[in-house]
Amino acid sequence: MNIKFLLTTSFIAATLVSTAQDASKTFAITGDGNQDFMWMNIRQVDITTGKTVKDIYQREKTAFVMMDADTKTQSMAHRRPTETMVAAAAYDKYQNKLFFTPMRIGELRWLDLNAKGDAQRYYTVTSTLLNTYSSFTDEANNFTRMVIAADGNGYALTNDASRLIKFTTGKKVTITDLGAVIDDEANKSVSIKNKCTSWGGDMIADAYNKLYIISANRYVFSLDIDTRVARQIGYISGLPANYTTNGAAVDDDGNVVVCSANTFAGYYKFSLKDFVATKIESSDLLYNASDMANGNLLYQKEADAARTFADFKPIVPVLTNEAHIFPNPVTNSEFRVHFEGQQAGRYNVTITDLSGKPLVNNVVTVNAKTQIETVTLNRSFAKGVYMVKVTDAGNRFIFTERIVVQ
Repeated sequence: MNIKFLLTTSFIAATLVSTAQDASKTFAITGDGNQDFMWMNIRQVDITTGKTVKDIYQREKTAFVMMDADTKTQSMAHRRPTETMVAAAAYDKYQNKLFFTPMRIGELRWLDLNAKGDAQRYYTVTSTLLNTYSSFTDEANNFTRMVIAADGNGYALTNDASRLIKFTTGKKVTITDLGAVIDDEANKSVSIKNKCTSWGGDMIADAYNKLYIISANRYVFSLDIDTRVARQIGYISGLPANYTTNGAAVDDDGNVVVCSANTFAGYYKFSLKDFVATKIESSDLLYNASDMANGNLLYQKEADAARTFADFKPIVPVLTNEAHIFPNPVTNSEFRVHFEGQQAGRYNVTITDLSGKPLVNNVVTVNAKTQIETVTLNRSFAKGVYMVKVTDAGNRFIFTERIVVQ
């Protein structure tokens, strides 16, 4: 039992380290450089230095295959994956996929970065929720902000904030229209819908499942997914006069790194504490960028610290016998909880997010000295990292483990 427990713990640790490394992998949508404004190339960048790591996709050079995600047949609708240029992209760190929406096409596409072979493999889903065929040329309807949130779902927003969509990122991608984003009453003269202040830019997410919109004109809004209320929380200072904030991503220290589509001035970073931007001096000045994407979340360290304090420090386990969860990662919408040596009785198996918010609670009855109970998740349960906490009928702590749902 001890060996199995240690192996499980080691596997979880290795999985989480791998996830953290993937979260830092950052992608930028760029032109060819040298004053090129055709944002059709995908490059991996080092967000800490602002330097290009490698070319992922180059228009006219990189071999690719485009597949219809629903029919699994090859799609020949467009000559290039990024044909009409891209201003909205999001990186799924769990599946190693880069999602994006080419402008004026009405499709969600993604690059499977795990795919093998000489040709890159792209998938596409067509939906009228991404655009209406009568308004492809209407700039207001273009999706220019996109991110994968803490719940594992993707979110994208139009320029005019009239349509917030959610999309799943698993084998079967579904797209849902959540409706228009609403201004917080405190916004007053700075509306999320205002073209001069609030169009364009990018979105990032935090560990508490909140979104943040950085407009092209440097205004920052927080967005509650459930209420769709956007509140203006700051304005970025310290940037060059002609620097538009078109791409944004979170670095490992919790800073927001931004890039510009209209100037070749490198990368800048700022904190939500003061919104004062400073230049990343080593930045590559060859490429501008219309968007950035990685898997880092704002306030991840704070959320982890709060969870650790809440789960472990105030509570002394009443039992020393080991119990653990398998398989981990969870790949088939269910996992098993191994009870050994617990007293007979009822136990609560609670799944929470990393902030400690309860999402699912199951009550199981243990009758045997060694017993395995299966917990089944709803098929729509978002992939991500969660905590499983087991308590007895008196709400006394038994054990807790982190799981990865894939």
